[in-house]
Amino acid sequence: MEENFEGEELDNIVILNDEEGNEVKFEFLDLVELDDEEYVVLLPVNDEGEEDEGEVVILKVEDTDNDSEEESYVSVDDEAVLNQVFEIFKEKFKDEFDFED
Repeated sequence: MEENFEGEELDNIVILNDEEGNEVKFEFLDLVELDDEEYVVLLPVNDEGEEDEGEVVILKVEDTDNDSEEESYVSVDDEAVLNQVFEIFKEKFKDEFDFED
């Protein structure tokens, strides 16, 4: 599915608000399914639109309670779940990214 945006081209960019309400940009890398749950794998992007080197962010996808099509992303506190999701992601993209242990 391809989305078209007016003006500047946004390449899989997701804008989320942090705890303080600040907008934070991420590049959407993948959607991983685990135990009937969905998780997004995001890479932080700085204000110049460049990817920050370092860690990806893994968030759980939850449907909002209202009837709209909106989804919300929530942080995952379970280290075991995070590791499982990241291992699935690494396996899928082992030829595209250099992963450091």
